[in-house]
Parts: sequence; C-alpha cells; structure tokens
Amino acid sequence: MQIILMEKVAHLGNLGDLLKVKDGYARNYLIPKGKAKRATPAALQEFEARRADLERAAADRLTAAQEYAEKLGGVVVTIARKAGVDGRLFGSVTNQDIAEGLRAQGFEVEKAAVRMPGGPLKTIGEAQVDVSLHSDVVATITVSVVVEQPKL
Repeated sequence: MQIILMEKVAHLGNLGDLLKVKDGYARNYLIPKGKAKRATPAALQEFEARRADLERAAADRLTAAQEYAEKLGGVVVTIARKAGVDGRLFGSVTNQDIAEGLRAQGFEVEKAAVRMPGGPLKTIGEAQVDVSLHSDVVATITVSVVVEQPKL
C-alpha cells in the first residue's frame, strides 16, 4: 500500500516520505496511530497544504523531548527485590518496573519507551538503561537493584 508519512517513524522514514509498505502494517498500525495516510491525490494535496504546520509540530515535539531528556539524564531508579545469597533475583526487573519507579520520582514515561536490549534484569547491582523519548532522543538512566529488606 502506498502511504505518506505524517511524522518521522523509526526505521521507516521521515515526515512527507512517500512509501510502499505492507497492507497490514499500514491498516493496523500506521494509519490508526496517525503516523501515515493513504497516498491518494487528495491526501497529497492536503499534506502539501499542511506541511509547514506539521514540520513545526514535529520540531516542537523534538525540542520538548530533548528538554525532558536533559531532566531525565543521570536519574537513578532504585528497585528493591527479593534475592538469593548469590545475588540472583527471585523473578526479574522489567521495563514496567522501571517505568513505575520513574513515575514515583515524578517522570512520566511509558513502559514501551524503556529499552532493555539485554532483557529483564535478573541480578543485584546497577545497570544502564535507555529511555527512548523520541525517535531521535534517547536518555540513559541508572537502575539500581537492591535486596529487599524483610519486614518484621
């Protein structure tokens, strides 16, 4: 299906690119999320008329993401979990746990934005985790996993 991108999409293209993608990807993800429109002559004319507004909005989102990344950079999230004597966790620390820890500190981050290429954390210690705030902006935070103290 021929589409025109209404915003930058990672690993696909930039605002205004005319692309051919699989029908399901366009119908089920790109078009419902507002990331693309079907490339019809009417849609192309509408896009060209709104191009300056769309580019301005994209630049504003990028600036806002960069400012948020500056606030978020260097944040340490401490998560307490039960662990064995060898330092391995009973369970794991996932991107959901990290997003909740950030929310507790006042940072609104979706769990899908927390990137853990090595998978969930399964040991006690510190790890560097990336938070993708925009397709061009990534902030690095430190996640400190500590042993949960037993309740008396």
